[in-house]
Amino acid sequence: MAKHSLRYLTARLLKRAKNQRKLLFQSTLASVIGNVSQLGLMGFGALFILSAAASGSPGSPIRWGAFTLLSVALVVLCRYWEGYLSHAGAYRLLAQERVRMFRTLCRLAPARLIDRQKGDILSVAVADIETIEFFFAHTIGPAFTVILLPAITLTVAGGIHPLFVWALLPIYLIISVLMPLAAMRIGRGIGTQYRKQLGDLKSLVLESVLGLRDIQIFGYGAKRIEFMEKKNARINRALRLLTLHRQTVAAAPTFLIYLARVMLLVIASYLARQGEGSPVSLVVLSFVVSASFSSTQSLTMVVTSLLETYAAAERVFALEDAEPAVMEDKDPQELTQIHEIRFRDVSFRYDENSGQILNRLNLTIRKGEKIGIMGESGIGKSTVLRLLLRFWDVTEGEILINGIPLRRLSLQSLRAKIALLEQDTFIFDDTVAANIAFGKPEANREDIIRAAKQARLHDFIMTLPDGYETQMGETASRLSGGEKQRVGLARVMILNPDVIVMDEPTSSLDIFNEKSLLKTLYEENKDKTMIIVSHRPSTLTGCDRVFELSDGKLSARKP
Repeated sequence: MAKHSLRYLTARLLKRAKNQRKLLFQSTLASVIGNVSQLGLMGFGALFILSAAASGSPGSPIRWGAFTLLSVALVVLCRYWEGYLSHAGAYRLLAQERVRMFRTLCRLAPARLIDRQKGDILSVAVADIETIEFFFAHTIGPAFTVILLPAITLTVAGGIHPLFVWALLPIYLIISVLMPLAAMRIGRGIGTQYRKQLGDLKSLVLESVLGLRDIQIFGYGAKRIEFMEKKNARINRALRLLTLHRQTVAAAPTFLIYLARVMLLVIASYLARQGEGSPVSLVVLSFVVSASFSSTQSLTMVVTSLLETYAAAERVFALEDAEPAVMEDKDPQELTQIHEIRFRDVSFRYDENSGQILNRLNLTIRKGEKIGIMGESGIGKSTVLRLLLRFWDVTEGEILINGIPLRRLSLQSLRAKIALLEQDTFIFDDTVAANIAFGKPEANREDIIRAAKQARLHDFIMTLPDGYETQMGETASRLSGGEKQRVGLARVMILNPDVIVMDEPTSSLDIFNEKSLLKTLYEENKDKTMIIVSHRPSTLTGCDRVFELSDGKLSARKP
């Protein structure tokens, strides 16, 4: 993952905030007014106390009291509006970021995500995006106030005596500029390490939950806990470093703030000896400086949280910037009815370090043909289907549909015309009907029932508590492997594609159900092209032509 500069990350995050700039501008304005009002509260409050307690003090207590109350009201109202508006804008931006991330995952899937841990992807798509919220809700306002408040305070100090400016200016520069920049540079690696370790832990937890039954069956629980403890130990090490950094950053400005107060007293004493300055001005300035430093110091706390925010943003941007393995033409052709599929001298390997999967493979399939491909596990049978759907591009040679190279076709129209039934069917946490109509949500109940009957699933569905409206649950635990496969087959049937490609479609069925299902499949799809991949010869008995894949090439076998 490329490491971007802090300036680049900040600019990119600000660019994301453009469409919510109205809300964020209003929240920033409320932040500025609220912090300036806090200065007024301290300054006017000091004048009110002095004017009420000592004769000869400037102004009327009533006037300074009124200004103090106004400052109190503005502080309360602006803090409320700042929090409300900044979070309203941030949450809208997060909603947009989640949609953007899902589009990114769809664009990269499956090739670019196949080697990524699902838990880590989930961590980026959910937790890291949530962490970015801090930048939008808690950073933009303080960034402006940390410039404005010292400027106002130095103006007040300059009006009293220039020596106060020369004393305060270096401290403001150190606290407001040098320390935050140093803290970000020193602690950035800690934040990145923590987010990565957190993603690894979530991957382990997700994997353990999904595989809990096998963990129990094979008595692997103790070993799994050991893995989790090691992951926790790494996270705790990163957290200790993050906490140490946070406390150091929070404590360091305190020394400088107290130093500034001592310097104010020293300068005031010096001016008093010189017969310059007034006690009232010194008291007012000390109050204003205290209020200014309390707001300025809060920026250092923002910095510690930004370590995680920038680390999370970098992980999000890295995923968004990844190039998909398959790029669509700028002006792709729409695919109409498929009449012919041709593999011409097709070779494929996943990357430079992997072995050759296919080697100058040739195959021509005409409309309505039923083609079977058999071979040992891991030989590349499923790869043939995935190349046809263009999950990956061929390394050499080309695949043509109706004489048009696959690269020139629209991916959407290609995958609308070719339906894939894989060995493992994912069941969503929805009704049975919604799962069947997953690729065609506008399908009516008659279409859903017809597809279920074609997949020999209807009778089973009618035994469920709510029939087609039965909720499947997050892991579809009420379905067996064969029933899940039938749901996948029903999904294919309802799409009515030109070509059906199936990867081990009956691997979870017994011989009797396999024959029944295949008979229905062939009868219902006489006019459709079908490509079936299986290591079981019985699955391919109804095919017009059967090929065996070996050494990356196809050789004809008797059906």
